Amino acid sequence: MFNDFKVTEERPVYIQVKDYLKRLIIKGALQPDQKLPSTRELGLLLSVSRNTVISAYAELENDGFIYAVQGKGSYVAAVSPSPVAAAPFCEIDWPSRINGYARQAVELDRMKRGIRAEKNVISFTSIAPDEKLFDLDNVKRAFLDRMAIEGNVLLNYGYAKGYKPLIDYLLKYMEHKGVDLSGKDMLITSGFTEAFDIVLSALRRKDGGAVICENPTHYTAIQNLKLNGFDITGIPMEHDGINLIELERALTERAYDCAYFIPSYHNPTGIVTSPVKRLAIMHLMARHGIPVIEDGFNEELRYSGSHVSPLIATAGHGNGVVYLGSFSKVLFPGLRVGWVLADRRLIDYLESIKRARSIHTSTFDQSVLYQYLHNGNLEKYLKKARSEYKRKYEWTKLCCETHLPYKRLSGDGGLHLFVEFDEDFDTTALLSACSGQGVIFTPGDMFYTDGGGRHTMRLGFSRVTYEDIERGLEIIGRTAKQLMG
Repeated sequence: MFNDFKVTEERPVYIQVKDYLKRLIIKGALQPDQKLPSTRELGLLLSVSRNTVISAYAELENDGFIYAVQGKGSYVAAVSPSPVAAAPFCEIDWPSRINGYARQAVELDRMKRGIRAEKNVISFTSIAPDEKLFDLDNVKRAFLDRMAIEGNVLLNYGYAKGYKPLIDYLLKYMEHKGVDLSGKDMLITSGFTEAFDIVLSALRRKDGGAVICENPTHYTAIQNLKLNGFDITGIPMEHDGINLIELERALTERAYDCAYFIPSYHNPTGIVTSPVKRLAIMHLMARHGIPVIEDGFNEELRYSGSHVSPLIATAGHGNGVVYLGSFSKVLFPGLRVGWVLADRRLIDYLESIKRARSIHTSTFDQSVLYQYLHNGNLEKYLKKARSEYKRKYEWTKLCCETHLPYKRLSGDGGLHLFVEFDEDFDTTALLSACSGQGVIFTPGDMFYTDGGGRHTMRLGFSRVTYEDIERGLEIIGRTAKQLMG
């Protein structure tokens, strides 16, 4: 006995000894009232220090696994048998217990069925920020600053509405984007996805629920819309945003409960909706009384041209826009923080939904993000990130123009480009052929609301090296030409 213990570098050694002995006691290898080796003896058997064993014994005694007898040593305590061991065997047929919501979630979960990026594969599938750019020193400083100020508070429960210093900062941030804050309030969420899901769950629906949006659009949004029971009408995109003629026609044909738009660096096309179209969209939505859910995706990653105000700024003092914001694609996705900026009365309802579902977003995450922003790091980081991503964007665009036999290439900024081939081309077949050569990308059909888009693909470049961008696109282009004959 005791000859199978091995020390690893992952945890303190005394905890490893404690867990090892606990496992022997639970399995019955050490019997109740059996005397344990002395601390010195066990230290020799396990090749650890005596003090390590003393600490492990103390922890086991506190947990009720051993007991000490004055002058005699330590003994194994009688551990209550596991309820599982005494319970009758039960085998549940879980697939038969799963409801339609869960089944649909699996059907819509393209990530499960997608091609995984193995080592040495050139992957254009991600549009997450490049972790090599992460500002670790200032994040550590923000963490230490905030913990020094109110560490005890941050480790306790927080407020459903959010961490007030962060809310105050973000309200000012949105005001600087030109938003009229009168009558508006904010809710902090665990990223964009939770924000979107909470808003959808709060909306009253006519005839089962209907939403109008751009086509193609953000796949996570499609998933959540379908899981929440909405019927989706997608309107085609043009080079400067949604097709207004098609949008107006669709609005006259049926009623909609809401609209969902991504006006800046649209996912997946990368198109920025022009100021003229933004104003026209808001006029149409106001005329038909349709609330707009605006996805503020990648607004900060502008590489050229003038600033374009979000739809919620275009709306002025009106309350018809629900803005969903996040720094996930700009800063650090691991800090799961997003926000909803909307009419104060709507936020009041959303706050109660948030409290019922998850109590609150991690106060720890919120506070570290707040301190990082408060310390003035966002502007410096954005300057560095924009510079690097702009170079990658221009290089990827040049490589696409050089190697790909595309019909149309779009993307005015952000972290990806969107490629359209001739209508009869199949990018799923292209992906299959390229994956065998060590290159993968995201086929565009998953972003379409009507089953179309099989001739399109999205290329995320943020986490790909310059060398791999050229090599990967050369392989994609050569293979596409072969498939085209």
